[in-house]
Amino acid sequence: MNPNIHDMAVRLLEAAENRQRFIVALAGPPGAGKSFLSEWLCRELNERVPGIAAVVPMDGYHLDNAILEPLGQLPIKGAPETFDPDGLKHDLERIRRADRSVAVPVFDRPLDLARAGGRLITLEHRIVIVEGNYLLLDRDPWRELHPLFDMTLLLEVADEVLEARLIQRWLGMGQDQQGAVDKARNKDMLNARLIKRESIAPDLYWR
Repeated sequence: MNPNIHDMAVRLLEAAENRQRFIVALAGPPGAGKSFLSEWLCRELNERVPGIAAVVPMDGYHLDNAILEPLGQLPIKGAPETFDPDGLKHDLERIRRADRSVAVPVFDRPLDLARAGGRLITLEHRIVIVEGNYLLLDRDPWRELHPLFDMTLLLEVADEVLEARLIQRWLGMGQDQQGAVDKARNKDMLNARLIKRESIAPDLYWR
């Protein structure tokens, strides 16, 4: 399906009606537009019902470079094994209980690190959009996240579009042309193909 952002907001509001907490997974490969769409969707929801929605970014659960470097995993930062899915699961369980506010980390891309307690999910936020690459990955320990989601969305974007976006992203972060192409093709696109190949079927494919 290809619903527009307004239709998706209406759909989520209807699904979350009379629910104290409704958690949505918005998954997809790097460069698919998860961050942009989740924030836009959150704004649309909050324009209709002020304060109802918030976003939890999976990138906040990146393992720190100080952990990845001794493990030899810094070159593959962004792969599934360079995240803390157990930490994300713990925070989502707390969010689902809806008995108090929950502070979650956010990723600072220019600084290349996660900032603890960067965002507060309050009791007012009845719709929580969790966005990230591996939310629907069909392998442990990521499978343990799936029961925590009330609705799952998977963004579908053609490989050639992803690669072009990712090259531009790396150029914008100061890489030269060859470095940007190399990182996009030999790092990000490997993860993109893994997500497309090994994610469970969502409730809705968003094209």
